[in-house]
Amino acid sequence: MRSAARRRSARAGQRHGGISVGQGTAALLAAAGLLVTAVPAAHAESTTAAAASDVTPGAETDTPSLVTGLDEEADAGVAATDAARDHLKSRKSRYHIADTSAKDLASAGTTTDKRGRETVRLQQKYKGVPVLGGQYIVRMTKKDGRRTVTGTSGNYFTELKLDSVTPRISEKAAIARAVGAVTAQLGSGLLRAPAEQGQDGAGGTLTGKAEGVTILPQGAGVLTRHITVTGTSPADGTPVRQEVYVDARSGYAVMQYSDIQTFGATGTADGATDGAVAADDTAATTAADQLVVKGTGVRYNGEKTEINLYRDTTGVYQMIDYSKRPADSPYKGEMIATYDARGRDVSTASGAWPSGIKTFRSDTTDLGADFTDSGAVDAHWAAGKVYDYYKNHFGRSGIDGKDGFIYSLVGVTSNGQPYDNAFWDGSKMVYGQGGGDYRTFSADADVVGHEMTHGVTEHTAGLVYAGQSGAMNEAISDYFGNAIDLEANGQSMDDPDSGLLGEDLCTTKSPRECALRDLNDGATTSKDFIGVTFRGDNGGVHLNSTIFSGALWDIRQDLGGELADQIVYRALTAYMTPLDGFTEGRAAVVAAAQELGVTKGQLKTVKTSFDAHGIVPGWEKAIGIDTDTILSKVDVAGTGVSAGNGKYALSRSNEDGSEPYSVWVGNTSGKGTPEQKSPNNGDYNVYATTDGKNVAWAEFASTAVYFHVRPVGSGVDKVVGGTAANVSGLVLNGDILAYTVPDPYFGLQHVWYLDLKTGEVRQVNSSYAIATAFPSVRDGKIAYAKMWPESDGYKLGVEVLDTATGKTTPMPVDKSATAGLGQTALTDDGVTWIEDDDATDSGQAAVKRAALDGSGPVTLTPESGAGSLYAYSLTASDDAVTVTTLPPATSWANDTLPKLYQVASDGKGGAQRVSCNRGDQVYAAADSGQRVLWLDGTTGYTNLVKRDRPAGSC
Repeated sequence: MRSAARRRSARAGQRHGGISVGQGTAALLAAAGLLVTAVPAAHAESTTAAAASDVTPGAETDTPSLVTGLDEEADAGVAATDAARDHLKSRKSRYHIADTSAKDLASAGTTTDKRGRETVRLQQKYKGVPVLGGQYIVRMTKKDGRRTVTGTSGNYFTELKLDSVTPRISEKAAIARAVGAVTAQLGSGLLRAPAEQGQDGAGGTLTGKAEGVTILPQGAGVLTRHITVTGTSPADGTPVRQEVYVDARSGYAVMQYSDIQTFGATGTADGATDGAVAADDTAATTAADQLVVKGTGVRYNGEKTEINLYRDTTGVYQMIDYSKRPADSPYKGEMIATYDARGRDVSTASGAWPSGIKTFRSDTTDLGADFTDSGAVDAHWAAGKVYDYYKNHFGRSGIDGKDGFIYSLVGVTSNGQPYDNAFWDGSKMVYGQGGGDYRTFSADADVVGHEMTHGVTEHTAGLVYAGQSGAMNEAISDYFGNAIDLEANGQSMDDPDSGLLGEDLCTTKSPRECALRDLNDGATTSKDFIGVTFRGDNGGVHLNSTIFSGALWDIRQDLGGELADQIVYRALTAYMTPLDGFTEGRAAVVAAAQELGVTKGQLKTVKTSFDAHGIVPGWEKAIGIDTDTILSKVDVAGTGVSAGNGKYALSRSNEDGSEPYSVWVGNTSGKGTPEQKSPNNGDYNVYATTDGKNVAWAEFASTAVYFHVRPVGSGVDKVVGGTAANVSGLVLNGDILAYTVPDPYFGLQHVWYLDLKTGEVRQVNSSYAIATAFPSVRDGKIAYAKMWPESDGYKLGVEVLDTATGKTTPMPVDKSATAGLGQTALTDDGVTWIEDDDATDSGQAAVKRAALDGSGPVTLTPESGAGSLYAYSLTASDDAVTVTTLPPATSWANDTLPKLYQVASDGKGGAQRVSCNRGDQVYAAADSGQRVLWLDGTTGYTNLVKRDRPAGSC
């Protein structure tokens, strides 16, 4: 298992998805920078009676989100897709879809079941450009030569109005901006030497791939270039796959999230391979008795089981199961295959095939202890059980519904250490080698069922793996993973542990101690929903999943497994679309239940289950806070907050997030009306910073990033400089404007500064081999963290540069003992910084300060023991230091999210909680005294809030 410090570094830059889990559409996008809000009340309840049609209005669109109870004739003599389009065309007064041709409604797949039910998915395009989450479903029945439309659902955005769909920013520039944005995000943790990162070089390697032009359905629409960034993290060398949407006019990354679908909370993964398999395992033409050979093995739980093997031409028995593949399958390779990935790094298995990898093999059909201990027996056995479950209950032919390949890679590690996780990467399952308390992650059938269900969801509803849609994605994987586990192991739902997930993964802990989640945990929106950034658990995919899965599990307990499973599967495959949130998910399940002919009592049970978990209209209003809200629904992505001398500065968009970001300045007291300082020129104006007298910001334009400075009172806006590179932040004080430039090629960052008086631009250290980060500015001086190479390895330190003389003064940091350094803060009489000496490997870090000449060092909070913090970032006034903490975690919970603590500038009295709000507390900015402002996620919206003194303890 990775050290706690490394786990924290990885989580900070890239929160992990896994077996886990507003608004469904506009709010997902509008709040992409910070929070995902609740589904609007318009989506509240889908149907009232099974016999009558019912139309549920859409949110911010004229097209209904759900129509049920229809019995309207459709053309039986044409393809299902054409019949669906004709239905929408003939009823424009209901659907308000102007153009139903293939140009604007492209086929996204059609499925037909044995009952003759047809589900047609149509992808919305605008002027030929796909709209993210714009998917509409038409449900029909074809029987006895007659076709009828029974209902529709989804999101078709009628408010889009773009003059042009031609990007101004080039594909090459968009890739560079996307890679820079991910580099900056992953490097936002502590600065660490490469040895600590587990890398041979200065950092990870990231590359971008253009996926095409995409419209984000915010307001009238935002034209973006979609870039997928992959590689290894410069923070800890773990795999990266982030989906980045770069504004096609300005080049600013308006939305980015990690496309990871894993089981637990401690590992990473990324997605999508081409399904290629190692050459030596391609199916051979052999005798039938060689294709399916019965073997025996022992599972982790000691149970002896029969599994299907394949005897190759050399007489070796491979973990390949041909028994599931029908004779007419278009796939010619093996159906289920389990590969030995022990000793292979997860980065080589994520979205790729490790070189030379082979299936598990044996000279006999009696598989020995090595096959048990490696997790191979469980992985191979469980994959077959999952296939059988979907086939027997729903008639589904494998993960993709077409009997496609089912591959499992078992035993990967991370940087040579155990990898306590599992994931689905778009074409295969990958299971980590366990360590410590954990077995290899294929040890529990609900893990295998969970990961394979991610694949089923990908090939059906396609729920976007972020925010509430991601939480539903996780919830459905939890639900079916657990249902499969219970069936495969003959466990009753009456068992008190029936709702546990991952309970069989541990070597010494009890099932309840071991489990990563419990579907019977009673989570509700009012007491448990956590507002969290896309950088934090991808917007709460794990944190909030059991709210939805708990409702589904209650339905299963009350209605029985067979009926409940049919309802949830029907909702997933025939009602849900990519950006659905909790309330839309409720509507889908209720409608599916009605379609399947449940009784009035059973329908009431379904609705009551959602009620009990707080998935009702307006649930987000029940979440309380202990802070003063200065601005609500800011809806910006990762641009931060600045404060000083009674003024704040930040970027702000409109409520639906469709407008380019503008810079606003206001009073930190919350009094008065904030004033917009940046021009409305269609570019993104971000990273606002103020010293109370002036405000500065970066304007992202198609060809460059320009720096602006303007007085907070009256005065003109001046462009004072610019750069062709990405920038990740600005800091202004007096005549000095400092900023950070991420280096995507070496995974480093470099601090530059602009002297506003002379116009001179300099790097604080001219060598590109030296990393500098976390600048603060005061009275012509710049403090920063620094990493440089020496003959015996990389060293770390904190320096203060006097820009007037060019002199640098080192702070009292032991370069040989320090493992990590964080944010600096210059105050009237000294420098404060975060320092991790890694003495206990606990993930905690000290907060230290010294005078400007390096004298009088003081530890404000210790690295370990009483009063220590998981210090991640800080901001300081002359009187107090506010520390953002980010604890390491093996599972997601409110107390593992960023929280704020405050300590006096002399450290006396210890640290106190600034606020007891649940959810993310990020981008803290100190004003004067104890006042601090930050972006808070508690309500499910991005709100700028403040407190004038700490709350104390929570």
